Amino acid sequence: MRANKLTRSPPYAVESAIKRLGQDLRTARLRRNLTIEEVGEKIGAGTRAVSDAEKGKPTTAAAVYVALLWVYDLLEPWNALADPAEDVEGLARAERRERARRAPAKGLDNDF
Repeated sequence: MRANKLTRSPPYAVESAIKRLGQDLRTARLRRNLTIEEVGEKIGAGTRAVSDAEKGKPTTAAAVYVALLWVYDLLEPWNALADPAEDVEGLARAERRERARRAPAKGLDNDF
């Protein structure tokens, strides 16, 4: 698989977030006294996928990261990540669009 620009050189904030997630997943695994092999078997992935996720490699599939969160019973915060109800900017933009669509209706006049 050819790496695209995002996976070759992700923005710093993205790279940092993925690395932090990987470190946190490794900590969760070690605290549960699980091996990479045990975790890989539980999620149906190889040890390399688990290891790559723990290293925060941007080429690792998102499904691996989410499955690891699931194994460690840490999936609940994931469900709120992009909650539309919490998207302040998106809600503001939608409100502006809605107001623009609700332009005042021109009333009928009796001028014939």
